[in-house]
Formats: sequence, C-alpha cells, structure tokens
Amino acid sequence: MSDLETTIALLEALVAFPTISSDSNMDAITFLAGHLERSGARVEVLRDASGQKANLWATLGPEIDGGLVLSGHSDVVPVAEQDWSSDPFVMTRRNGRLYGRGTCDMKGFIAACVAMAPHLAKSARHRPIHFAFTHDEEVGCLGGRALVEALSQRGIRPAMALIGEPTQMQVIEGHKGCCEYTVRFSGAEGHGSAPDRGVNAVEYASRYIARLMQLRQDLIERAPQDSPFDPPYTTINVGALHGGHAHNVIPGAATLEWEMRPINDADMAFVKSRIDSYCRDTLLPQMRDVAADADILTEIIGEVAGLVPMPVNAMRDTIQRLTGANGASCVPFGTEAGLFQQLGIQTVICGPGSIEQAHKPDEYVEIDQLSQCLTLLHKLGAAHGAASDTNDAG
Repeated sequence: MSDLETTIALLEALVAFPTISSDSNMDAITFLAGHLERSGARVEVLRDASGQKANLWATLGPEIDGGLVLSGHSDVVPVAEQDWSSDPFVMTRRNGRLYGRGTCDMKGFIAACVAMAPHLAKSARHRPIHFAFTHDEEVGCLGGRALVEALSQRGIRPAMALIGEPTQMQVIEGHKGCCEYTVRFSGAEGHGSAPDRGVNAVEYASRYIARLMQLRQDLIERAPQDSPFDPPYTTINVGALHGGHAHNVIPGAATLEWEMRPINDADMAFVKSRIDSYCRDTLLPQMRDVAADADILTEIIGEVAGLVPMPVNAMRDTIQRLTGANGASCVPFGTEAGLFQQLGIQTVICGPGSIEQAHKPDEYVEIDQLSQCLTLLHKLGAAHGAASDTNDAG
C-alpha cells in the first residue's frame, strides 16, 4: 500500500478504539506499540497508577541527546448526547473526508507518524527520532505531564518537538496556558427562614465568582499592547456551579468549576494570589463566624503551561521552510506543547485537520490534509537524516 493508504488503514483501526478520556487507552497503545516495534523502534509503555492508562514512548536511532519528538494524544472527547450521522467509532469515508471520533483530534496525525516510521528509521541512524503518544490530554494533559516528568528524571534531552494538533497544516508557535480548578465550599445547612443561622455555600460561591469577574476585568487592563493572542488577554471562565436541593433549605455545600487561560506566568500568579487572599481575608472569616468548621478547598485539576513564542526556535524555522509557510501564528486552544518547551525543547505545532471539527459530531479530517502531513513528515525525515550525515562528516 502507499503511505496514504497505510495511514488511512491505521486511522480506521485507531478510531475503532473508543479511547474516551474516562476509559482505558491500553488497547490503542498496545496496537501502536506493535506497529512501531515492527518498524525497529524501542518501545516503552508507561502506565499510570491505575494501570488502565498509558503513555507510549518509542525511539528510532541511538540513545543520545538531541533528535526529534513527534507527539500526539491518544484520548478523545465523549460522544454522548451528540447527533452523529454514523457510528462515531466506525470510520466512514465520504467526499474526500474521513469521519469518526478522533480523526481530526488527533489520531490522524498519530496514524501518519506510525505509517512513516519505516521511512523515518532510515533517517535516525545518527540522531534519534522519538514518538510520544499520551493519555488524558483532554482532561488536563495528565499523560503529557507524567511523560515530561519521566523524561526529565531520566535525563532524556531531545532538541526539537512537533506536536500534531489540528492546525490545517499551518505553523503555530504559541498558545495560552490552561488552568482548571474545582472549588468546594463547606458551610452549614439551615432553614431558609433564618438565613443568619446558616452558612449558605452557594452564596459564598457566588461571591467568589463575583471576585473572579472583577479579576477578569483587571486582566483585560493588564494585557500588553503587543500580545499575539486572540483575545489578547488572560481569560477566566466559570464552567459550572452545583449546590442546594430545595427552595427553603440553606445549602451547606457547593462546588464551583472554573478555568483560566493565562498569556503568561505573571497573570496566573496574579489571579491565584488575589483569589486566595480574598478567601483567606474575607470569605472564610465571615463563614467561620457562624460555623467554625466552614471551609473553602481548591483542587487543581490541571495547570498546563502555554507555548511561549520564542525568538530562537529551530523547529519552527524548519517546519516553516519545509511547508513553505511565510510565518507562524498563535492560537487560543491549549496543547501539550508547553510541557515540552519547559524541558528546553524547541517546539512547534502543526498537524492535519481543523480545530473547528474537533469535539463536534461528525468530526472529520480531509484526506488531502493527511497527504500534506505525510509530505511534511517525509521532508522532515530527510532533513533530519541530512543534518545527521553532515554532522557526522564534520
């Protein structure tokens, strides 16, 4: 089969694995591990504490510093309550498009990488090419965070990374961070006729939200004039508030879920400091005046670093040259790219499909996009091998 036909066949098999973030991805990881091993890669399956999720780390070429990482996440978002035209876990082909959950985000890129592995093996004789396929990106980049920690502990130092999130094969050099929090308010129940004798957890959660909205306005005013993002400032979104069960009962518990997408570390620190001091100095003393055991507890679901545009980025420059792009841009959605950048790896995002199709019913990737991705991977492998041969000769 041609590389494109191989990619489509691999993608069909990957779509059939329902790797929703709440479920295991082990069958998909085992499938990918087998294909990469047959291409000559040394494969490690790195399980999480539950044993039901795993990252895959595979290497072609020598075990040395430098080299290239090709990275994608194996998990997909749920399909519940979405109106699909066909079974989301059975890939269908219509009008030059491949439909199915994960075709765009981002099993298409993973399939292309694995299809190209036999060719890439020839380019990795002197410098390694790594494959990093992670779990639970959609719920806080849990797998990516575990993977980069493992790489750091082992002293593995790749030089460059390509993250294949769907960008319509455009070159992306930056995105905001993504921080998700769940805040639990513990008050004191009581009868609605005597609100002063209870601690209304929903009311205190609402005041917390009001403070977040004040901070949101502060963040707009803090935005630098030359911010490359759209919108150009750090954003805050309140996703859900749960609490209470009757009109006439003071709710003793409430749960708030919110997120922040910072453009820089300073904004993240600003928001966390201000909201923490508001809880400590204002809300908690008032709550505990009535109920000594009242509390506000914050669970960090995920604090994922953004991808910061850098003046020196060899990976960006290489992908621009190979794709013929005139420049690189920034996007509002988050990826695992910032995690790799934190390790000192020069990182860029470029992959098949459009983010407009991700997470939606009838998700699809265009076959032409996969073809463009394969062309890029072929050129990237050739450039990697040529650079290795030049260095070796020198």
